[in-house]
Amino acid sequence: MKLKSLSLGFIASVAMLQTAVAQLRLPHFLSDHMVLQRNTEINFWGWGGANRPVKVIGSWFTDTVSTKVDYNGKWSVKLPEGQAGGPYQLKVISNNETISLNDILLGDVFLCSGQSNMEWGGNQNLKEIMDELPTANNPNIRLLQVSRIAANYPQEDINNSWTTLSAETLKPFSAIGYFIAKELNKELNVPIGVINASWGGTGAEVWTPNHLIINDPFLLKYAKMQDVNPYRPHEGGVLWNSMIHPYAGYNLTAAYWYQGESNVGYYPSYDKLMKALVTSWRNAWNKDFPFYFVQIAPYAYNSKNEPKGALLRELQAKTALELQKTGMVVITDLVDDVKNIHPNQKKEVAKRLSDMTLAEVYDKPIKNYKSPIYKSHEVKGSNIEISFYYAEGGLKSKGDITELEIAGADNKYYPAKGTIKGDKLIVQSKEVKNPVSVKFGFSETAMPNLFNSRGLPVSPFRF
Repeated sequence: MKLKSLSLGFIASVAMLQTAVAQLRLPHFLSDHMVLQRNTEINFWGWGGANRPVKVIGSWFTDTVSTKVDYNGKWSVKLPEGQAGGPYQLKVISNNETISLNDILLGDVFLCSGQSNMEWGGNQNLKEIMDELPTANNPNIRLLQVSRIAANYPQEDINNSWTTLSAETLKPFSAIGYFIAKELNKELNVPIGVINASWGGTGAEVWTPNHLIINDPFLLKYAKMQDVNPYRPHEGGVLWNSMIHPYAGYNLTAAYWYQGESNVGYYPSYDKLMKALVTSWRNAWNKDFPFYFVQIAPYAYNSKNEPKGALLRELQAKTALELQKTGMVVITDLVDDVKNIHPNQKKEVAKRLSDMTLAEVYDKPIKNYKSPIYKSHEVKGSNIEISFYYAEGGLKSKGDITELEIAGADNKYYPAKGTIKGDKLIVQSKEVKNPVSVKFGFSETAMPNLFNSRGLPVSPFRF
């Protein structure tokens, strides 16, 4: 009798397991209120009973989309493209199981990621967001906040669903992500969905697939230098696994990145690391989506032997020039206190990222939307003439140009005078008759006053 009871219990357990496996299920982020990418075939997937039929019916397309669950219990389809608008509905049907999704919009979707300067918003009492809360009710802006969870292996889902914009959902959300959504929605008049996957204090290594780090001695050397901290993960790939990988393939328009402060102490690997990160994300989506990022702000890192903050900014500029479909926002003019690693002006950062997106993704007629970056120089007697990328509209300064130094072959730097000549900068000093090199804003806390014609600051540089 006891043996029979155990057998019946085992059979019941197996039956329950089979029922659970057979259950039709979608990832949490394929939910009510989501924004799906317009004007493209839409990747859509889930789980169910092996070999069972799956049908997807959407109110913006006429023909049912059908597939079968594979032997691993997974299924995926491509939904027909649609124009911006909504709200729409979706039904997913497998045998006698049905999942209904409502209040879906078709629009443009963006991913925001990085560390605390991307993460910060109302939970940190950021005034710009607190001022928005009373009027945060635009039904055409949707938010997906990804929980702070690390994992040692790539995950298939997150525990988060899309929400409509409200004071309650905006307060913990990324200020930069929200202001980008607000600006793009205003300019494009289409629904905007923003995913925020950020974690304060994290190095870029945790957002990069770990195999790219452990198989590269150079990257691994600096990854091992990351500090252990009880408030954030530091091991390679652990946030890629849990906060990015689960929704890889969810159609995106572009990604935004604000990070780097936690890599200042290990700056030599940053350019190579970011190229690996961006390329791996694009490979996971099978799409070379635009990737726009923010150069770290002036801050007193108090590096003893070298200006590590400036050296990391230099590598960020290198990435921006060399990696296709990227762009860098410079914010040396948006800092009130160089002892505060979290500048308060997030709305203007978002505006510069939005303008870059509008110009490059949507072909809007916005001129001089990128900060100038050093291109080349020519020595002309006692002067050095410097040329820039992205300075077609010319340069301007607010008073005498600051944070300029010049040196000869002896490598002794002296304060220098800068003169603007259209889109070029002429640098000279009475102390240096035969100049060789120049530094501009090349310190951790420099906030120089040289801009393009639109008022965007020139990126710090040296040669």
